[in-house]
Amino acid sequence: MTDDDLDPRDDTPPPSDRWLDANNTWTYLLPMVVFMLLGQLEPTPTKAGLFGLTYDHYPAIYAFKLACVAVTLWFCRAAWGQWRWSGPEGKGISPLAIVVGVVGLFLWIGCSSLNLEGKLIELVGGPDSPAMGVLGLIGFGERSSFNPLKQITEPANRYAFIFVRMLGLTLFVPLFEELMLRGWLMRTVISPNLWRVPFGRVTTTAILVGTAFPMLTHPEKFAAMIWFSLVTWLMVRTKNFWDCVTAHAITNFLLGVYVLWFGAWHLW
Repeated sequence: MTDDDLDPRDDTPPPSDRWLDANNTWTYLLPMVVFMLLGQLEPTPTKAGLFGLTYDHYPAIYAFKLACVAVTLWFCRAAWGQWRWSGPEGKGISPLAIVVGVVGLFLWIGCSSLNLEGKLIELVGGPDSPAMGVLGLIGFGERSSFNPLKQITEPANRYAFIFVRMLGLTLFVPLFEELMLRGWLMRTVISPNLWRVPFGRVTTTAILVGTAFPMLTHPEKFAAMIWFSLVTWLMVRTKNFWDCVTAHAITNFLLGVYVLWFGAWHLW
């Protein structure tokens, strides 16, 4: 891609009287930054979270984290609100997004079942080996794997947590992750003048970065590589931000149902 492929506006961003406007980097990054920072509080099966927080605290931690992310997304609405999904300027949702979301579920489960990451961890000496200190920096590790059916004894609290967990998985995570990755990162790689890069425009570097970054932030490296590449294909095909969010939401929702039905807690 050359400068001729970009929006022919000049290098001056459109005027705005808001700090968190659609041309401010933090408008795209802040929701995911909040999510990841507060995620440090969460325990895993093998270690406590930050400040020694344990599984007993997990439902409250997750609810607090989700509430903070929801507030942040609202303040950053100029970023995701620039792409209309309905009305005269909206593109609607493509049926292809639904297909990609469903297919993505099977790809994620299939790739995760290979456990290539676990085999690599064993190869370097196990989770307590010195090498894991390095691998941990690039996202090797484990999810919280919280089992509400075992950890929460009160039925009302159990179902309330499941509702909140599914809400985060289906509504909030797809929105802030696609906003950061495709709304900001892949476009910024093409041009630092973000407003000049229409959504769906890519270069080889943008595609590589758009695949590598989610591999760093997900324990299931191989699954992330395949799944996010598929959604990048969808992005290039339809050039619709909400198609990417929809596909992501469908995969996550179905994955949540799969986790609950089969007890595959390691996947969340």
